[in-house]
Amino acid sequence: MSERFLETMYRIRFMEEKITELRKQQVIQGSVHLCNGQEAIYAGALAGLQRGDRVFSTYRGHGWAVACGVPVTRIIAELMGRETGVCRGRGGSAYFSAADWGFYGENSIVGAGAPIACGSALASTLREDGAVTLTAFGDGAMNQGGIHEAMNFAAYLNLPVLFICENNTYAELTPLAETVRDPMLYKRAQSYGIPGERIDGNDAQAVADCVARHAEAARQGKGPALIEMTTQRLVGHYYGDMQGYRPKGELAQAKLDEPIARLRKELAGRGIEPARLDAIETAARREIDEAAEQALAAPPAATHDILEHLYA
Repeated sequence: MSERFLETMYRIRFMEEKITELRKQQVIQGSVHLCNGQEAIYAGALAGLQRGDRVFSTYRGHGWAVACGVPVTRIIAELMGRETGVCRGRGGSAYFSAADWGFYGENSIVGAGAPIACGSALASTLREDGAVTLTAFGDGAMNQGGIHEAMNFAAYLNLPVLFICENNTYAELTPLAETVRDPMLYKRAQSYGIPGERIDGNDAQAVADCVARHAEAARQGKGPALIEMTTQRLVGHYYGDMQGYRPKGELAQAKLDEPIARLRKELAGRGIEPARLDAIETAARREIDEAAEQALAAPPAATHDILEHLYA
C-alpha cells in the first residue's frame, strides 16, 4: 500500500507542477488553487473508502480528483478548456466534477460543498445503498455557517458522511490563530454529539486507517464524524500568491516535513531499493508529461452547444 501511496502522491504533485507551468505559459487561463504538500490526505483518504463512495471537495480539488481515479489527461484538458476535458472544458480548475469516478465536484464557495454532501448521504440512507460520502474543506471553512448547519443536520439524521477538515493553518492569507480561540478544530464535533479526531495529514497510512475506521462506522449506521487533518501547503493560496504573510522560515520548515519526502525516507528505511523509488517517480512524471501533451493536442471546447447543461 505504501508504494501505491507514493505513486498517487507523485502523480498529484507532478500534475500540479505541470499545471503551474502551463499557467505561466497562459495555456491555462484564470485562477488555479494548487495542493502541493497536501497529497497524503488525498492518497490516504481514498484508500480508506470503497468503490461507490462519493467525494465532494473544495476549489482546491485537483488532488482529490486524481486520487478518485479521474484520468489526469482529462483533468489537464479541462483546465485548458479543451473538448476532451472531463466536463468538456466548461468546468475549469475550480468547478469540474467526474461522477463516473465518484468525484462529485469542487465548489468555489467556501464550505458550500458540505450541505450538498449531506444530500448525497441522505440519498444513500433512503436508498440503503451502503455508500459513504466524504466532504472536504479547509480550516477557514470551519467558521462558515454552512459547515455548522451541515454537521448539525448530519448528526441529527445520523447520516453516513465524513467531514474532512484539511487544516493547512491558513484561511486564504489569514493564519488560523487570528480567527479562532481554540485551534483544535476537531473538538467542535462534541457539540454535535459526533466523533471528532485530529490526525497527521502528512501521513498517508494514518489518514487511510482513520478514514477507513470512520467510514465503516458510518456504513454500520453510526453516523457522521469530523476528522481534522493537519498539513501545510507548499505553494500560495492561488497562482501568483507571493506568500508574504508567511513567517520567515515557515515554508522551509514545511518542506522538511512534506509527505512525499517523508514517505520516501520511510520506504527506504524499510529496505525498498532507491532504484525502485526512483522508478515510481520517473513513471509518474512521464505519465503527467504525456497527459499534458495529449491535452495540448485536443481541440478547444465546442461552442455550438455551450448552453447545454445550464440550469440557472
